[in-house]
Amino acid sequence: MIPKDYTEFEATLTGSQPLPDWPEGLKALWYDAKGDWEASHNIAQDLYNQLGSWIHAYLHRKEGDRFNAGYWYRQANRPFSKLSLEDELKDIVEYVLQER
Repeated sequence: MIPKDYTEFEATLTGSQPLPDWPEGLKALWYDAKGDWEASHNIAQDLYNQLGSWIHAYLHRKEGDRFNAGYWYRQANRPFSKLSLEDELKDIVEYVLQER
């Protein structure tokens, strides 16, 4: 079952993996929230749309690569985020949940 909001998303983080019927973007965000940057990045780099670019930008900002993050924010048609990483993660999760 896909979470209805960020609170429900957070509650799923006790599991060992996201549910298989989740959209790929939500899976990528789940892995990042669990601390598995690499798994999250592997999914995001295979999402060839603005959401994938936004997740990709967030991940590179998180690792401290501003140059690469800037490129991906431009691909996502979004300004370079000034939010905390936690707030940006929440924003992206909520965006994915609203778009489903």
